[in-house]
Amino acid sequence: MSEAASSGRKYRARAAILDYAEAGAAAALLWLCARLPLSVASGIGGAIGRAVGPYVPRSRTAVRNLARAFPEMPPQEVRATVRAMWDHLGRLALESAHLRAIDCYAPGGPVKVVGAEHLDAIKVGGRGAIFFAGHVGQWDLPPVAVRQRGVDIEIIYREINNQALNRVMAYWRTPMGAFTNKGRAAAKTMIEGLREGRHFAMLVDQKMNDGIAVPFFGRPAMTAPAIAQFAVRDDVPIVPARCERLGGVRFRITFYPPLQPARTGDRAADVAETMQRVNALMEEWIRARPEQWLWLHNRWGD
Repeated sequence: MSEAASSGRKYRARAAILDYAEAGAAAALLWLCARLPLSVASGIGGAIGRAVGPYVPRSRTAVRNLARAFPEMPPQEVRATVRAMWDHLGRLALESAHLRAIDCYAPGGPVKVVGAEHLDAIKVGGRGAIFFAGHVGQWDLPPVAVRQRGVDIEIIYREINNQALNRVMAYWRTPMGAFTNKGRAAAKTMIEGLREGRHFAMLVDQKMNDGIAVPFFGRPAMTAPAIAQFAVRDDVPIVPARCERLGGVRFRITFYPPLQPARTGDRAADVAETMQRVNALMEEWIRARPEQWLWLHNRWGD
């Protein structure tokens, strides 16, 4: 065996060990948090996020993105918002352990659902539909609320590179529905599924290199156009779903009426205009609660 091949095998072995160690630590922590009250588990996650997050290298990306999106925001407020983002992300991560136990419709429970009538209309309509949201607020909860209303959904998402960790998170996120990794197979699944009257959900606020340039916070951002293409071409309802953290472990989920696509007859222009409406909605939600968005993502690619 050549020296390069041997070195490659050793590197892959070390990477696999680290992946399994990360997945094992996450599994143990979530198992423990599932046995604690939701508020305690969330509080632990927030404390870890505040203590560690601001000091990791990727936090610099969050500071840069936030400062560019809100040029009027003083530097100290930018730093405070990034620290609050880490608190939120830490909470979100450990709240996964309680997704099986949260009843989104329980009177006096931690979740208030607004616009459930739009779910009921989708359910009885017999047509396929796409629910869309962003990495803002507690984004794991809207799919839970959809399923608890009797609407089955399949979630299109990007897998974590660590496959062992993917399996751990898939277990805890079972209440959200079935997951399908993004790609050509997912696109085919959606095309066939929507024709059969099935329902899908996806997050639409991440960069897609081969997408289309759409304004977002005043700057062009490469954006996946799939939901607009379905809405314009096939008249598929696309339903905005928003979840806000109101404080601690209190949440409000809002389902909106299906977003109306542009219809001028020029398909490419209509897709672009529809995605502008989607991005404008995302921006509105983020501006309302900037500490609850995933500023770590290199959304603009610069």
